[in-house]
Amino acid sequence: MEKLNFSIKINAPREKVYKTMLEDETYRIWTEAFHPGSYAETDWKKGSSARFLSPEGDGMVSRIAENIPNEYVSIEHLGMIVKGVEDTTSDEVKKWAGSMENYTFRDADGGTEVLVEMDSDENYSKMFNEMWPKALNKLKEISEE
Repeated sequence: MEKLNFSIKINAPREKVYKTMLEDETYRIWTEAFHPGSYAETDWKKGSSARFLSPEGDGMVSRIAENIPNEYVSIEHLGMIVKGVEDTTSDEVKKWAGSMENYTFRDADGGTEVLVEMDSDENYSKMFNEMWPKALNKLKEISEE
């Protein structure tokens, strides 16, 4: 696993950026960069399960490891979902299960800096290095509206 880091400065208060990142309607907009039509099934509360899904029913099964409103969200990825079926035990999943994806929201020059830190299998790093900047730019755009 390698750690990938991304950040963006958004001209909006932390509360608005946090809400825009996690609310269903706007989550679906900024995550288009990863997969068109993707969405999350979760209440975002610490300890809750989370399913990050494509319209086809594929995606990730995860757990909200931490959520401090307007400050920090931590997601632990536990497995894959293929055609609606969760897989948390295959050899393929065991290679990266337990990987983390963390979001930090900090005040910055009257706005908010969003920091993303995630564990990535080296085979997917190039893809994430292309997708995350697009996703964060979309988050910036809709947070500043």
